[in-house]
Order: sequence, then structure tokens, then C-alpha cells
Amino acid sequence: MEEERRIVPFECRSCWHVWEEDYLVRHVEDAHGNEATLWLRDGIAVPPPSPGARCPRCGCEQATTFPEGYLLHHPELIPSDAAAAPDETPLLSPVPRPLY
Repeated sequence: MEEERRIVPFECRSCWHVWEEDYLVRHVEDAHGNEATLWLRDGIAVPPPSPGARCPRCGCEQATTFPEGYLLHHPELIPSDAAAAPDETPLLSPVPRPLY
């Protein structure tokens, strides 16, 4: 029996929340000698990760997956814990004001 740890990154298509989930993947043989793959989260068997996972922030079921290790090469997608500083630049409209 082989075991490997996999970290699967997800992104919600509704609120754009990015998160990762840890899985333990076991490769075992059944009673007939066939290979089987068992995915575990917190010791509980779960289906393999796939698009359509539920977002932990908004509950939307339209999350998508990235290839394993994707977020290591794109750290800008990982949300920071610190709040973003407000932008002090005034907003200017490209539409001229009416003259009346």
C-alpha cells in the first residue's frame, strides 16, 4: 500500500476565493488484485477532487481546480491575511459633466 499527500488548489468562480485542500491518497489492491485509489480527508474516504467543489466562503458549487503546485508558481493568487490599504487616487469619470 502506497500513500501520498496531495494538496489541491481551488478557485471559486463566484467570489474568486482561492483555497487549498489536503488529501491523503492511498493506492491499494482489492481482493481480486485490481488497483484501487482511495482519497481521504481527515481520515474519511471522500470522492476525488473535481471541478464543482463547494466554496467555503460563499457556498457556490462552481469552483474549479488548478494543477497540483500551481499556487507555488502564482503566489499573487493566495489571499493575504492583512487588509488591503485603500487607494487614495480620486476617481475621475471619462464622461463630461452636463452644463446645465
